[in-house]
Amino acid sequence: MLRRLIGLLSVLLLVSPAGAGETLRLLTWPGYADRDLVQAFEQRFNVTVDVTYVGSDDEMWERANNKDGAAFDVIAANTAELQRYIDNGLVQPLRLRNIPNTHNQTARFRNLSNIPGLTRKGEAYAIPYTYSAMGLIYNRKLVAKPPTSITALWDPKYRGKVLAYNGSSHNFSLAALALGFSDPFRLTQPQFSQAVNHLRQLRDNVQAFYSKPEEVVDLFRSKDVALIYANYGDQQVQLLEKAGADIGYVIPREGALAWLDCWAVMRSARDRNLAEAWINYTLTPAVSGQLPLRQGLSNTLAAGADPSRQEAKLIWLEPVEDYARRTLYWERLMSGYDKAR
Repeated sequence: MLRRLIGLLSVLLLVSPAGAGETLRLLTWPGYADRDLVQAFEQRFNVTVDVTYVGSDDEMWERANNKDGAAFDVIAANTAELQRYIDNGLVQPLRLRNIPNTHNQTARFRNLSNIPGLTRKGEAYAIPYTYSAMGLIYNRKLVAKPPTSITALWDPKYRGKVLAYNGSSHNFSLAALALGFSDPFRLTQPQFSQAVNHLRQLRDNVQAFYSKPEEVVDLFRSKDVALIYANYGDQQVQLLEKAGADIGYVIPREGALAWLDCWAVMRSARDRNLAEAWINYTLTPAVSGQLPLRQGLSNTLAAGADPSRQEAKLIWLEPVEDYARRTLYWERLMSGYDKAR
């Protein structure tokens, strides 16, 4: 009887206006907190939701560290990045009893201990929300045959007609894949030097580096774009198709880096119950179900149905050997200084 009473009280906490009048501060990616869905949450809990969008992992890390982690309540970080948030004490363990909608997720995502980076010492720090592969988008009007290798981004015939992502960690891993390194996330010093040189060559082949997926649509409309490194994967495919672009999307033979974004609660969250209620809310079919419809992204409630996206071709992001060094040299590359030490 006592267990049943505790369970009932937990459910009531989720639906009662415990955070009435408060503001929930989200740090997330475009498409993860659409205004109409946010408004429904605000009305249900009688709160205000303040959403801040980012365009790169570097930006999220910088913003999340603001005021020693006190500027936000909930963030959407990928599994590879989550480790440094835990290491620096920026996020706190989740109380899974307050997030019962995890039962809506497929078994693959419910078993958190099987997903590298989500648990530590038996405690869960994040809940999977959405994922995608970083494949290649090609313009059918400018590319005669679908590209089969990630090295197409470096092909001189596409010079000035390539769009790539402005992010340090992902691009070093991308260069490592193109160079054939066995572990793109942990580079030795000689490999790192080769990657710097390879990224310099990519920089010289690229027309523009984008941060947010909407930028690609504008560039595609105004410029001759042949190839796009799709950091946002299917989300970018859908945006371009809605804009009328004649494009194709492939996973190259080397495989594609793939991200899994998860909700985590900041250590300094003002209302822990409200933060966990947000996560629980997003795991309903009404909210997660909008990800494939609006963004072209996969959600964790249903397995992907596209047989061309086999897991064997996906390389899930992992923590890298040195975030700070990758960021430093990427910034140097972007500014024109490109000598590795």
